[in-house]
Amino acid sequence: MPDTVSRFLVAGTNSGCGKTTLTLGLLRAFARRGLAVAPFKCGPDYIDPLFHRQAAKRDSLNLDAFLSGSDGVRRGFARHSAGADVAVVEGVMGLFDGNAPGSDAGSSAEIAALLDLPVILAVNARGMSGSIAPLVRGFAEWRPGVRIVGVIANNVGSPRHTELLRASLESAGLPPLFGGVERDERWILPERHLGLAVGTLDDSWLDALADTLECSLDLDRLLAATSFAAVESIENEELPPVRSRLGVAWDEAFLFYYRENFEWLRRYGVETVPFSPLHDRGLPEGLDGLSFGGGFPELYAERLAANVPMLAAIRAFAASGRPVYGECGGYLYLLESLTDFEGRAFPMLGLLPGRAAMGKKLASLGYRELESVSSSMFGPAGTRLRGHEFHYSALNEEPSGDSLFSAKDLRGCVRPAGSVRGNVAGSYIHLHFNSNPAAAQAFAERMAK
Repeated sequence: MPDTVSRFLVAGTNSGCGKTTLTLGLLRAFARRGLAVAPFKCGPDYIDPLFHRQAAKRDSLNLDAFLSGSDGVRRGFARHSAGADVAVVEGVMGLFDGNAPGSDAGSSAEIAALLDLPVILAVNARGMSGSIAPLVRGFAEWRPGVRIVGVIANNVGSPRHTELLRASLESAGLPPLFGGVERDERWILPERHLGLAVGTLDDSWLDALADTLECSLDLDRLLAATSFAAVESIENEELPPVRSRLGVAWDEAFLFYYRENFEWLRRYGVETVPFSPLHDRGLPEGLDGLSFGGGFPELYAERLAANVPMLAAIRAFAASGRPVYGECGGYLYLLESLTDFEGRAFPMLGLLPGRAAMGKKLASLGYRELESVSSSMFGPAGTRLRGHEFHYSALNEEPSGDSLFSAKDLRGCVRPAGSVRGNVAGSYIHLHFNSNPAAAQAFAERMAK
């Protein structure tokens, strides 16, 4: 176990300032030095943690106080940073951008204060020199308990530009500049309809980015400024014997999952078994339940519909009475049909009522407080959970039959969400079991019957 640990949060002045690119470069640079790097992401984002995992070669964990509560955030950070040399947390949006004006709830600042993490502020310095000082002063003095210990300038024009920025901060007695990353179109991550593209980043791209940061930033100074005495390691949790096996859809079409959900299920005796609705011709043997997470089924709808043996295997599994659950992209797969961006409709599993079609505009985004309408695999009617919703598709009409949840957003608006048909359930909402571990236990017990 290391004697000291560096831990910090990479925050931005705003979305689009380059904090994701900087975070990926830092993760890869530290990992290449032989350091054990623990990555984290503020908020409910499903995409950035996939990139983190590739850059650091270690799973990334979401830190979200709405979904997990303050204690859940602290436990998750302590557990997943145990034994690491460096813990790097990527922020969300701008440092103080939260769920409502005047509140830090849902912001990077909330997580920084909750975990007493020093903040590295990423600034888009294009077209800026002396103005960096009042900008950084405003951020540094805005909230007591949020400590900015250094600045990284992104999109600088030259080494001379970097020195002007450094001198401006020094003369004002502000946190130091750890360096400047020059403008380079190679570091612009591609975008698509859900923000950042999803897929595998090229390892050579990550290595080239890490090379640039090694040359542009004083990483040794950064690590020293964020170094703390290591805390006692957390004792390994004793897990129960496996009582059931959950088949988890995992491929290009289905890949959005909260890691802690699987950890809760394992605590209740559930082993997760990956399979691919795209590539496999049948289900693994000996499964007691199926889970279809979020992702991009709309990009693979034709191939999903053409995999007739897999469709038949899933339908037969559902007919056996064992639980089948889908959320967001996985929910679309359980419906009757899905119309892609070109207007082509493809039949899906037909296990839940409803037809969905992709749209060009965001259909829904935000946190949700949930209450189950009727008894389901997550417990009796009235079971409460929290989750997050983010999708571009919409149902052509409200499906007939029972809703899975009554969902309330942060404005207090309540609407039905999802469907339940016997042992099959699904909705657009990504659940987080930290909000109610009893729901994970109920799901585990339903599979073990």
